Amino acid sequence: MFNNERQVQIEWGDCDPADIVFYPRYFAFFDASTGALFEAMGYTLRHIRDELKDVGFPMVDTRSQFFKPSKFGDKVIIKSEITDVGRASFGIRHQLFNGGHLAVECTEKRVWACHNAEGVLKAKPIPDDIRAKMLSHG
Repeated sequence: MFNNERQVQIEWGDCDPADIVFYPRYFAFFDASTGALFEAMGYTLRHIRDELKDVGFPMVDTRSQFFKPSKFGDKVIIKSEITDVGRASFGIRHQLFNGGHLAVECTEKRVWACHNAEGVLKAKPIPDDIRAKMLSHG
C-alpha cells in the first residue's frame, strides 16, 4: 500500500509546561501527515476540492498509543501508510519515531466525501485512479 515519510521539528508552541508535546498536537501532526500522504500520491486537497468537486476525506475514527514523549527541539520522523481500502473508506497508520524509537502510533479511518444536491455531506466511492494509487507501493 502507498506510504510516505516526513520530518517534523517539535516547536515551542507544541509543548505543555512540562516541555513535552501536548497530546492533541500529535493529532494535528497526523492530520497534516495524511495531507502529505495524498500530496505524495499526486492529489492535493485543492485538486480534490476544485477538480473533483469532492470535500475530501473526513475522519470517522482515530486511536493512538503513546510510548515515549517528544520535547521541544526534537526532530521526529512520521511514517504514514494506507492500511486498507474499502469502497468509500480507508485506513491509515501513522508511526512517529523520535531518535529511532517508536514514540506514538495512530490509526485513522477516513471516508471519501462529497456534498449531495441538498448540500449534505455524504460518503461516496473513492475515485478509481485514487484507489489504484492507494493500493500501489509509494
